[in-house]
Amino acid sequence: MKVALTGAEGFLGWHTRVLLRALGWPDPVLIGRADLADAAVLADRLRGVDRVLHLAGVNRGEPAEVAAGNVAVAEALARGLRRCAQPPKTLVYANTVQAGNGTAYGDSKAAAAAILAGAAAGCHLVDHRLPHLYGEHGRPFYNSVTATFCRVLADGGEPELRDDRELRLVHVTDAAAALLDAPPAGPWDAAMPALRIGVHALADRLAGFAATYRGGDLPPLTDRHDVRLFNTYRSHLFPAGYPIPLVRRADHRGELVEAVRSHGAGQAFCSATRPGVTRGEHFHLAKVERFVVLRGRAEIRLRRVGGRGLVRFPVDGAEPVVVDMPTMWAHDITNTGDGDLLTLFWTNDLFDPARPDTYPEPVAAA
Repeated sequence: MKVALTGAEGFLGWHTRVLLRALGWPDPVLIGRADLADAAVLADRLRGVDRVLHLAGVNRGEPAEVAAGNVAVAEALARGLRRCAQPPKTLVYANTVQAGNGTAYGDSKAAAAAILAGAAAGCHLVDHRLPHLYGEHGRPFYNSVTATFCRVLADGGEPELRDDRELRLVHVTDAAAALLDAPPAGPWDAAMPALRIGVHALADRLAGFAATYRGGDLPPLTDRHDVRLFNTYRSHLFPAGYPIPLVRRADHRGELVEAVRSHGAGQAFCSATRPGVTRGEHFHLAKVERFVVLRGRAEIRLRRVGGRGLVRFPVDGAEPVVVDMPTMWAHDITNTGDGDLLTLFWTNDLFDPARPDTYPEPVAAA
């Protein structure tokens, strides 16, 4: 299926592109501001597209700017669709549960839906009213209260709490799966299972993760929202919060390093890697994965999916450290020493070959 996206650089847009990569679907057509400004250009860009995801919008700013921005981008997209000789079969709109709630944001999102409903004959509109989204690399003080709490905790602070209210949280990858109508072939869920939690309870849960993880211990991860909230918190620690030093204990019997202290469950294993050999070259959507080099020297490299820059960690078994792989970052480890490399790997779940949550991706890709 060929997909086009507006708002591809935003929070939901990036997660949607990562999910497309995990699904193995073709690279999406990215619709930018310049394309939206010219209906003829936009119609050409949409040629051969099966599904358009309209994710672009304005949710912060002066009320008049928010209202005008959401309506203007919907009108621009509608003009381009009407110019298509063969319009896409499906137009998916990332709307909000706040649509029509009397605010500039909610009313403009509802108005945009009405504009898109008449965008092009033969183009079916799917209007997804999304709740509060959270997930990795959300923009603090902008995208969500979850991102804000995670950023404050990652910086060593305490979230500022005011009025308490119940939130309905959905992980952004589940929302992307719903927008794409993705098959149930991975850790996503297009049914968008929600976590209902109060603001204070959310702050307490995240603060508990932060306190446990501060020394490298892994907190209990009892359900899928725990895993995803923990991954969201970890995304705000990376890369500045790594490596995490480990304590080396020694007596007459020798030395011991507690590489993994899990307050929940998981799977640990060791590998021996010959000099010059690289392991990995993949990314995960939900899996929490830890690398600890016990003997030898290596370089761990990571690249955010869709990005270009590499993060590198030289590691040595003589000074053991923890590097936990952030979700949605391609990663590998290369033996840079002269002898065999002994590495301990741990993941929070047991490997299931039917749902491996492991997607090939070269780290050094352009």
